[in-house]
Amino acid sequence: MEEIELYLDTAKEMMEKAVDHAKTDLAKIRAGKAMPSMLDGLMVEYYGTPTPINQVASVTTPDARTLFVKPWEKSIISEIEKAIINSDLGFNPQNDGESIIINVPQLTEERRVQLTKQAKAVTENGKVSVRNARKEANDELKKLLKDGVSEDMVKGAEDDVQQLTDKFTKKMDDLLEHKEKEIMTV
Repeated sequence: MEEIELYLDTAKEMMEKAVDHAKTDLAKIRAGKAMPSMLDGLMVEYYGTPTPINQVASVTTPDARTLFVKPWEKSIISEIEKAIINSDLGFNPQNDGESIIINVPQLTEERRVQLTKQAKAVTENGKVSVRNARKEANDELKKLLKDGVSEDMVKGAEDDVQQLTDKFTKKMDDLLEHKEKEIMTV
């Protein structure tokens, strides 16, 4: 039945968005080596407007411990430096007048444990979103019973929703396992 397919597609779409959101949030958690994505979300004052750093400079990694920020306009180098210092990333940027070099410090064991907890919280939030999508889909399917759809069809659709939920919960677990491995690797 078309309505059932629509609810299943909607639930799947919501679950995919939850996984994508968790991936994005996990990418922001730094794991020992330098990655340009570490500066994603960092806003720089650019002509009075907060602008993402990747729109005013290129961020590269010449090696595993260094970030290299090259602004497209030299006039904003001090604004970029200020944004990095004021962020909660804990970096100490070095400005040579043309670019900014950031040495990424080695993670301590204590910090690795904190980052692992943070990663678990991100994936748990993702799982909650997946379960909410399941609940919404099941609520909509139950309404179809009142509209005269057979109980067997609704039950089958609820089983499909549960299979989707299991599949996306497993994806969240896999994301967490990968991130934990990345964080704990010295």
